[in-house]
Amino acid sequence: MIIQVPALDELPALRAIERAAGEPFRGLGMAAVADDEPPSPALLTEFQRAGRALAAYEEAGPGGGPRRPVGYLLWEPVDGCAHIEQVSVHPDQARRGIGRALIDRAMGDGGRVALTLTTFTEVPWNAPYYARIGFRALPEAELTPGLRAIRAHEAALGLDRWPRVAMRRESGREG
Repeated sequence: MIIQVPALDELPALRAIERAAGEPFRGLGMAAVADDEPPSPALLTEFQRAGRALAAYEEAGPGGGPRRPVGYLLWEPVDGCAHIEQVSVHPDQARRGIGRALIDRAMGDGGRVALTLTTFTEVPWNAPYYARIGFRALPEAELTPGLRAIRAHEAALGLDRWPRVAMRRESGREG
C-alpha cells in the first residue's frame, strides 16, 4: 500500500470513496449520514494544498493499470493535536488495515502529536474500532475548546441524533 498526498486530479475519487463508505450507515437506520454530501472539491483542495489530505493506493491498479485511491484521510491542527476530520475507506477494501495505516501516517505527518477525532459511539466501524487501535473516549471535562467547537458544529448539523464521542490517541502510540 502507498500513502501520499493525492494529486489534485485525484480529489474526485476521494468523493466517490466517501459516498461508497457512507452506504453501510443506511443499514443502521442512519440514512441521513449515508446521504450526506462528501467534502466539497474546494474543501478537499484546501486540505490537499496544505498537505493535510492523505490517500491510500493499491500497489498497482486493476490489470496492471494506474493506481487508484482506495481510502483517504483529512486532518487539521486543533489545540495542539492533529484532529482527524475524516477517514474513509472504500467498503470493497475494508478490513485490510488501510484506515489504520492512514491514521498512523497522519500521526507522523502531524508532528507526532496526539490525534483526536469525533465519531459515533454505537457504529462498529467507528468508536469501537478506534478504541481497538489505541484511542480513548474523552470525558466532557477533557474536551479542549477546539473539540467543544467541533462537537457544537456537529450538533448543529444534527449528528447528535445518534450518540457521539470525542476520542484521543496519544503521540507515539501506533495502532
